[in-house]
Amino acid sequence: MANAYEPQLASMREVLTRLQQGQTGIADLCAAWRARGDVMAALPPRYLQVAEDLLGRLEAGSLFTEESCSFSQKDLTDSLSTWLDKAGQTLAQA
Repeated sequence: MANAYEPQLASMREVLTRLQQGQTGIADLCAAWRARGDVMAALPPRYLQVAEDLLGRLEAGSLFTEESCSFSQKDLTDSLSTWLDKAGQTLAQA
């Protein structure tokens, strides 16, 4: 079942894919995701909490080299992808 927020979720996934492919930076991803207040407002509050936690860890991890940071960028981007899947399911049920 499609939802009214599918275009916004698609744009969030697009910037996530660009980050995973090395075509954009973490700051751009975080800005794009945080600009989606409409999506966040349509979801239960825990979604915003989880998204902010993941974005914050990505930002913190970007300050260090991969070896010296306890946050794996790949794990965090995988978690953001899962977040998008679950957000889409939740919005489709609304």
